[in-house]
Amino acid sequence: MEQYKQEFIEFMVESDVLRFGEFTLKSGRKSPFFMNAGGYVTGSQLRRLGEYYARAIHENFGDDFDILFGPAYKGIPLSVATAIAYDELYGKQIRYSSNRKEEKDHGDAGILLGSRIKDGDRIVMIEDVTTSGKSIEETYPILKAQGDITVTGLMVSLDRMELGLGGKLPALAEVTEKYGFEAKAIVTMAEVTEHLYNRNVHGRIVIDDGIKSSLDEYYKTYGA
Repeated sequence: MEQYKQEFIEFMVESDVLRFGEFTLKSGRKSPFFMNAGGYVTGSQLRRLGEYYARAIHENFGDDFDILFGPAYKGIPLSVATAIAYDELYGKQIRYSSNRKEEKDHGDAGILLGSRIKDGDRIVMIEDVTTSGKSIEETYPILKAQGDITVTGLMVSLDRMELGLGGKLPALAEVTEKYGFEAKAIVTMAEVTEHLYNRNVHGRIVIDDGIKSSLDEYYKTYGA
């Protein structure tokens, strides 16, 4: 596993963004883990987060795109932080854009924040995690309405490696099948488990035998 992935996994734990226990998801599933990107709140955390996203995007999609699009609301800081990191790491000027939940009719009017989107733009979408694809379902038509654009990929921070709502394919594979662009993650839950199982991170074992057993049982039911 690449070094930046190992660092990112421990970073999620340090930031209290990735937690283990018992959680009820929006889907109604009882999950032994939960990830909330809203936990990244400091300048240092956002700087590091942007760097991890930039490395993963560069590795998976290269430099042949113009805009990072982060669906409102959590996608806004993700797209801003990653655009800054992309400039610092690779010297590439990437514009950021996001949508408003409600269209503005005065001043900087319209449905978009940040960069305008025009014919010919190549776009990478950026999110925290995708389980149902609902946010993409809402924002993809907004992107297509801006002109003759191409979405080259979607990057999320964590692939939960669960069946999507269709019940046949993993959630990220459902996105690819429906929209035709690649959907990738900085790390997968398998990589998280491999790295954290019985590993001491800042004085504690994050995934012990009990949590590992809960994860195994969960994936027997919902695993892709």
